[in-house]
Amino acid sequence: MAFGFSGRRRTPGLRREEVAGRANISTTWYTWLEQGRGGPPSPRVLESLADALMLTEVEREHLFLVGIGKLPRTRSTSKDAITPRIQRFLDALTFIPAIITTPQWDIIAWNDAARAALTDYPALSKAERNVLRRMFLDPKTRAAQEDWESIARYLVATFRAATARAGEDSLAAKLISELSAKSADFAAMWSDNDVQSTGEGIKRLQHPSAGAIAFEFSSFAVDGRPDLKLVTYNPATGKDAEKMQKLYRRFKSDNS
Repeated sequence: MAFGFSGRRRTPGLRREEVAGRANISTTWYTWLEQGRGGPPSPRVLESLADALMLTEVEREHLFLVGIGKLPRTRSTSKDAITPRIQRFLDALTFIPAIITTPQWDIIAWNDAARAALTDYPALSKAERNVLRRMFLDPKTRAAQEDWESIARYLVATFRAATARAGEDSLAAKLISELSAKSADFAAMWSDNDVQSTGEGIKRLQHPSAGAIAFEFSSFAVDGRPDLKLVTYNPATGKDAEKMQKLYRRFKSDNS
C-alpha cells in the first residue's frame, strides 16, 4: 500500500530529497515508501518521517497504521503539553474534580475542585503527582479510600492494559520496578495479570474536613492526544454535591 505523501506534504514545495534528508533516509528509499515498494518500514523510520513532515499526533497515528498496522508508542508529556483550551475546560467544571493523566497515571493537569477534594497537586513534587505512587506508597491517600483494595486493583489493571496498548517503555518499566520493590501489595496485584479498561465507577473518600463523600468517576480520551485521558469525579448524590460545593468555596477562600 502506498503512503501517499506526494503532493500532501505539510511544507509547500518540500521536495522528496528534502524530506528524505530531514528523515535521515535515502531519497530512493523514501520514493519507494511513497510508491508502496520495498516492504514495510521500521517504527524508527516512521518516527523520523513523522518529524520530518511535521505531522500532528492524529496524522502520526495514521502513518503508523498505514505503514505497519499498529499505533505508535505514546510520547512522554508534561503539564506544558496541555493546551490553554483544555485547561479552561477543566476550570469550567467548577464543582466537579477533574484531572488529566498519562498512561502511567502521572497527573499533568487538574482543576481547583480536584485540589480541594483530592490533593493539592501543586504542593507535590512531580514524582508524587502519580496516582499509583500515591495509592500504594502514601499512607494518607490509602487511609482516605473507603475500599482501598478495589480501587488499587482497578488502577493496576488499567495501568497494565494501557501499558500493553502503548507498548511498555522505559518510563512504565521504571515505575513497575519501583512500585514492586516498595509495595508488596502492588507486586502481588501486578503478578495477577488482570487487565481492565478505564471506564467509570464509584469512588468513596473519607475527606479530613468534609467526612465521607462519594463521586461517580468517568474517563474520556483526549481528542488528538491518545496518550492522555480525562478523569472526572461527579458528586454521586445531592448531599455529596453540597459537600463538594462547601469544600470548593472553602478552598477558594483560603487561597484568595
